[in-house]
Amino acid sequence: MLHTVNKSPFERNAVASCLAHAVDGAAILFIEDAVYAATKGTSVAAKVEEAVGKCKVFVLGPDLAARGMSEDNVIAGITVVDYEGFVDLAVEHSAVQAWL
Repeated sequence: MLHTVNKSPFERNAVASCLAHAVDGAAILFIEDAVYAATKGTSVAAKVEEAVGKCKVFVLGPDLAARGMSEDNVIAGITVVDYEGFVDLAVEHSAVQAWL
């Protein structure tokens, strides 16, 4: 399953809920304001780093750039994808769960 999260972890609990429910081997994609969850040194970084150990975690590069963030600030183990990569992830997985 591909889990997509679009809300900031500092405004809503969508990231925390996603991380709590994603099973080993699932894919997680942070988009829109959820890209803040993919950055080093935040209050949610430890939980995201833990998820990287059991899930495939991705972040949408154009959304990072739109918020003035560099790929250098992305947590190790998270793969930065472009829009084509987003589409590939959606095609590769039989189901998509959007966390709002």
